[in-house]
Amino acid sequence: MNDSNKPNGKIEPSSTRSVVSTSARPSAWKRFFAKRWVFPAMYMAAAAIIVTILWLNAGSGTSGKPEDQASSAGIQQEAGKDGEAAADPDALPVAATGETLAWPVTNREAMTVSMPYYNQNGTEEEQAAAMVQYDNQFVPHTAIDLASKDGKPFDVKAAMSGEVSVAEQTPLSGYEVQIKHPNGLVTVYQSLAEMKVKTGDLVKQGDVLGTAGVSEMEKEEGVHVHFAVKSNSETVDPDSLIEGQQ
Repeated sequence: MNDSNKPNGKIEPSSTRSVVSTSARPSAWKRFFAKRWVFPAMYMAAAAIIVTILWLNAGSGTSGKPEDQASSAGIQQEAGKDGEAAADPDALPVAATGETLAWPVTNREAMTVSMPYYNQNGTEEEQAAAMVQYDNQFVPHTAIDLASKDGKPFDVKAAMSGEVSVAEQTPLSGYEVQIKHPNGLVTVYQSLAEMKVKTGDLVKQGDVLGTAGVSEMEKEEGVHVHFAVKSNSETVDPDSLIEGQQ
């Protein structure tokens, strides 16, 4: 065999580099991904990118929201807060129209208090005078009873504008009217001899609701009106609200 026909045993340098490079590349990637910090770092970087994108989108879509929320809060405050804690007592008797709570009679000076409101901070004598006795039981009086000094019947008027929510006759309290007002305020009128309104009526401050009469619960008082005020279902002393405004 001629030397020219013998296979050349030399490997070209370029071929060597190609083989080495091709075989070495996969092992280098494997070594890279085998490091413990690689995948956590990749996850953190991806999370940072996602958070940044969400933040940018949220920022571009919320312009004007604070103003809208403030406007909504203002509307809710005007509409009232049913079911929440009572607000500042000085603000309770003020209606959205600017009205303030008034006595449910034409002339307060012509009236006398036949039974006062039970004051938890009052003296023993004051508390004893504000206890209602019925059926061998004593219960605190959570209203103010007004009677005419001459003992005659008189008109009972709306203490503030609102909507009549209750207008009915009860066995113990005679005819009863309840009126809903703004800010969770409700006024209650009991011991009426007759009613001139019905449920759902819109009444204005000073409108006649009925006439004072005698109730089974408080018949010892004679002709009177049982006037109560509630704020978010909690009774409030009417005298402290009305007299505090004068």
